[in-house]
Amino acid sequence: MSDPTEANEPAEPTGRSTGERRVRVVLVDDHRMFRTGVQAEIGRTDETGVEVVGEAADVDQAVTVITATRPEVVLLDVHLPGGGGVEVLRRCAALMADAAEPVRFLALSVSDAAEDVIGVIRGGARGYVTKTITGTDLVDSIFRVQEGDAVFSPRLAGFVLDAFASTDAPPVDEDLDRLTQREREVLRLIARGYAYKEIAKQLFISVKTVESHVSAVLRKLQLSNRHELTRWATARRLV
Repeated sequence: MSDPTEANEPAEPTGRSTGERRVRVVLVDDHRMFRTGVQAEIGRTDETGVEVVGEAADVDQAVTVITATRPEVVLLDVHLPGGGGVEVLRRCAALMADAAEPVRFLALSVSDAAEDVIGVIRGGARGYVTKTITGTDLVDSIFRVQEGDAVFSPRLAGFVLDAFASTDAPPVDEDLDRLTQREREVLRLIARGYAYKEIAKQLFISVKTVESHVSAVLRKLQLSNRHELTRWATARRLV
């Protein structure tokens, strides 16, 4: 934690003042313009108390930056090149488990799909908010996560509680759990009608690799073609 010692003239506080504790944050999102916008919105440290200490655009960058900077909170997008937010959580499990200085994760995503929300929460994230959140609310959510609270966008909170508390349905989809994170990403895009070339461009992989992932998905789910795959994904509300 930094010790704010600036001797500026006192002013009316805007958000959290420099006299209060701060939180060190890493932004993980594959869209540079979005990271720039979030940085501009919450990164005015003297006003918000949030110090952005690093950024990353894919899984490998995220793990490197998080390990090097050891922030208190990571704002994590769900869909990232290299395996997605769940893969970042998996590779940072030891940092999350550090009793003295835990790194805590808050998912910040445009998606409110059930699979995405449950996936990152099961992976260890402390909360999940959508990108419609205001800057003020995001700052508040960051501090709450730093303090160990669980934070969710209002419409997601009840859904998350139901998903984990329900005794009527298993929390794990065994068929879905046979797939890797990248296979799930390809599955979702196929089900949404994307062509192989479009999927390759979005995930930063080759068309041949997309074809290999689709073949693996069809084999693991015992499906015959992309039409059956689309029906399978739609029935589970993955689209």
